[in-house]
Amino acid sequence: MATRNGERFIGRQLSSILMQLGHDDEIVISDDSSTDRTIDIILSYADPRIHLLRGNTFFSPVFNFENALRHASGDVIALSDQDDVWLPNKVSVIHRLFENRPSPVYLVVMDGSVIDETDNEIAPSIFGSLRRPGRGIARNIFDNSYIGCCMAFSRELLPIALPFPGKIPMHDMWLGILAEVFGVTAFVSDKTVCYRKHGASMTGFAIRFMPWIQIKRRWFLAMNLLKRWVLMKRRG
Repeated sequence: MATRNGERFIGRQLSSILMQLGHDDEIVISDDSSTDRTIDIILSYADPRIHLLRGNTFFSPVFNFENALRHASGDVIALSDQDDVWLPNKVSVIHRLFENRPSPVYLVVMDGSVIDETDNEIAPSIFGSLRRPGRGIARNIFDNSYIGCCMAFSRELLPIALPFPGKIPMHDMWLGILAEVFGVTAFVSDKTVCYRKHGASMTGFAIRFMPWIQIKRRWFLAMNLLKRWVLMKRRG
């Protein structure tokens, strides 16, 4: 989980996750210079399964997530935003999907619903309203369907994906496309998360999707995917 000034929703999200975890599971939280009560709320849980990485100054969700991934120790890793809500079935669905994974590098994208800041449902399906799910490298470079809060993947993806290059549009695109290149990805209809759409979550949305910025960042993404492919082939 990556956090930054998430006091409004972080408690609800943490509670929805912790109630599903086993004793040997963990939540790795990387906080990016929060100035509100986010840290205090996390610490109030006093749960040994929470590993809090604080004092970071990334000012970037991409590199904040990278920091969390560097400290993750689990065999299967699920990404979490600070303001969503995990449905009670999420961990059990992940266990089922990874019982007989088809490849060492395996990434799954699960569906969910879309809610507003007061938990009212905006749309019954993320796949049907926000993104069009589907594989394809070129397709996902230009129209990403790898949604971070819906993703879980095997830790074998980490040595391929880390470190994150600079100037990529988002971490979930990078992880999803690399998993497709070096392993297997799947989109499943199981709904396991309530994705929260609100004003703060849309900060920078217009800037991020200005056409010239979008084109430039996707060019950087494509070039870095090629560089990473060459690097991994050289490693054998």
